[in-house]
Amino acid sequence: MIKFFRKIRQQLLAENKFSKYLLYAIGEIILVVIGILIALQINNSNELNKQRAKEVRFLKNLKSDLIFEETELERYTKIRESIVNSAQIALEHFNGKPVENIQMFNYHTFNVGIWQEFQRNNNTFLELINSGNLTIISNDSVKNGLNLDLIYKTIISNREHLRNDLEQYFYNPWFETVDLDPLAQSFVFYANNGEFDENIELSRQELDRLLNNKVFKNGLIQ
Repeated sequence: MIKFFRKIRQQLLAENKFSKYLLYAIGEIILVVIGILIALQINNSNELNKQRAKEVRFLKNLKSDLIFEETELERYTKIRESIVNSAQIALEHFNGKPVENIQMFNYHTFNVGIWQEFQRNNNTFLELINSGNLTIISNDSVKNGLNLDLIYKTIISNREHLRNDLEQYFYNPWFETVDLDPLAQSFVFYANNGEFDENIELSRQELDRLLNNKVFKNGLIQ
């Protein structure tokens, strides 16, 4: 099962499908958590043994960390999907579709530019590695599943590559072309269903300048 998921991971990397890779990482976490639950059941009868008691403590902490990371990955994946959707909608206007609602066009372009970090919670994993206690994990499926660190390094690498592309092709032409203050207020208004800020009338002139900026369009494709 684990080899099957790793084969899928390699295919997703080859296709450069970042969002699907995040979903794969969630699946990998679930497999490790299942392995931990099995290991905890096996070791319950041995908790009087000091080493086994220490292993159980690490397993429980690992499970807690992984559940947090699964939730965080799901949150981050939804954000990435929202950004991709907004980029696709905005690109339609760069490709000739008339902009009937400037505020909604601004909402989608602004949504692409909102940067979100993925927060890890790998304290237990680092403690296992740095303390040399990884050997006390007796369940091989759990031990093998702890290669999640490699998965996260790939996610971080993809994220940094995306950040560099956004800086060059999205943020720089965006900052040079429009006044971001009213755009930000309008975005907050629409993002919160009108509960914050006010519905500011945006400039058609600035919109046209943005639509004619090919570098900005390329940033949406990134």
